[in-house]
Amino acid sequence: MKVLIIEDDPQIIEAVSLAFQIRWPEAQLIATQEGERGAYMVETEKPDVVVLDLGLPDISGYDVLKQIRLFSDVPVLILTVRADEPDIIKGLEWGADDYMTKPFRQLELLARVKSLLRRRSPVGGEQTLVCGQLRLNPVTFQLFIADREVNLTRTEGIILHQLVKNAGQIVEHSTLAEAVWGEDYPDAAQSIKVYIRRLREKLEADPGEPQLILTKPGIGYVFARQC
Repeated sequence: MKVLIIEDDPQIIEAVSLAFQIRWPEAQLIATQEGERGAYMVETEKPDVVVLDLGLPDISGYDVLKQIRLFSDVPVLILTVRADEPDIIKGLEWGADDYMTKPFRQLELLARVKSLLRRRSPVGGEQTLVCGQLRLNPVTFQLFIADREVNLTRTEGIILHQLVKNAGQIVEHSTLAEAVWGEDYPDAAQSIKVYIRRLREKLEADPGEPQLILTKPGIGYVFARQC
């Protein structure tokens, strides 16, 4: 397993590398401090996952992400000091698979990387989930509403799958976090909230007045339609 770190702070590179050396020593780590070089290394080194900073010395991490998505679907985890919701949304919209803020917890970082790798090689077996005009493939997360295809990220697909298969029931924040990352962790509910907002923008007629994905404050979410 090969991990590419695109990060301009040597101390962060060292901290990420140390986490892997202790907990996942068989992983091969490569790194660069420049965004343009990082995009090039994705093409030439064929990493299994990318850990990407946003504040790079030559170009923005967003631009790196945009370049990568022109030719590769490699899982990308943004690791940055930027914690504002608009930054998170922009990262997800431009193709990131996950988003973490610094300072980070080493075990959480490894758990998220492993989760991205598991999602990249899904195991089949579950049938397409049908709910009215909605059809969701639980392996590829391909979504159709009537004849319209809706593009989902892997994380959005996992969350929607949990909600639809439990339609009419409350799905707690911890359940969604465990489905996405393999475990619950502090601030997971805030991260889930961002993905829910993205799903509403894609599925709801009026995302500001959702009728499909309802919030149960302090608990979780409900897919309101009966299937």
